[in-house]
Amino acid sequence: MSGLRRLQESPRHLLVSDRSSFKHQKSRHAERVKEHPFNYSVSFLIPECGTLPDRLKNAIESMGKYFLVKNLHVHELASSEFVNTFIKKGSFYALSYNTKIDQDNSVALLPTGKLILSVDKDTYEELGLDGTRSHYAGKNPMRYIIKIDLTEAAFTPDAKKYKRVTWALTEKKPLMLDFLVAWHNTSGDKDKSTIKSYFSKYETKEYYQKSVSRTLRNVQCPTLQNQEMIGKPEEACSVQEFFDWLGAVSNNIDCNNSADSFISTYCCPQPSTILDQAHLCTVTGFIIPEKVYELLEQLRLYFDEPKLSQWLTLTVHGFADSPVSWRENEHGFHKGGENVYNFVIFNNQDYWLQMAVGTNDDCPP
Repeated sequence: MSGLRRLQESPRHLLVSDRSSFKHQKSRHAERVKEHPFNYSVSFLIPECGTLPDRLKNAIESMGKYFLVKNLHVHELASSEFVNTFIKKGSFYALSYNTKIDQDNSVALLPTGKLILSVDKDTYEELGLDGTRSHYAGKNPMRYIIKIDLTEAAFTPDAKKYKRVTWALTEKKPLMLDFLVAWHNTSGDKDKSTIKSYFSKYETKEYYQKSVSRTLRNVQCPTLQNQEMIGKPEEACSVQEFFDWLGAVSNNIDCNNSADSFISTYCCPQPSTILDQAHLCTVTGFIIPEKVYELLEQLRLYFDEPKLSQWLTLTVHGFADSPVSWRENEHGFHKGGENVYNFVIFNNQDYWLQMAVGTNDDCPP
């Protein structure tokens, strides 16, 4: 019976909220976007908007492409040639594809040059590399985290550490996984190195981000005041109430509190108003932070001209089975694997930033 009760309980989740202004010199909005590396969905909601401005359409179209590299040997990501070709010339992102973070060996390469391996106990012992037990492994650890800094001065072909890592990944315990990869080249060297040519001996597929837009009609919407994050009775809703409402609207859940609904009896928080229309656009794929930030900047410009709406939102979902959420924070799945953040952008350039994670996650920064 105790096991059944645990299954029925709602899992713990954590929502961290911050309020600032894009105009503030110490605003950390750019850092927060940059520190969340692996994103599969980006969506924005614009109240009282029927048709997207051209600048937002262009921002979506310029999200760029990414690649799926099949059966890639992990040691390729630790080679000096790879480091010199990609990591030292921009921001390279790689995430193992179709691996379950609580069951399989998973690997991520951060744009900082950190290679992170989340491996089971047997793989950890076979590799023989330094690591730490997972924060969520319990009393009998069955999962370990290995971090390798590919950019440190000691990690060169002649160094003992480099040779040991290479030997472990090529001979001791070769790891071969499918990877989603993307590269933001900041060196200006556009012609000599490309992902497709570098990984030419592997099966490589090229993909572009997909976008879907829809116009919502007669939407019941919470009333917001940018200075009232905790809400105010009969005047404004709280950050938590708005976050819940946004999740319902994004998933096309009716917020009319119908008692005979088999899906949800959720209702819009009060006070509220009715929007004649709202535009919801969702982009999915392997989306790097640089492209998220470009979209954020374009959304800020939306209020350069007078608009009926006083705010809009930008929501970003991270991969549920990524080894990390923010920065190098270990990420676990538990019951949902959620790691998501949301900007509420007000027309005076103030913003709310909401960051949410599930049970097996460190506190967002």
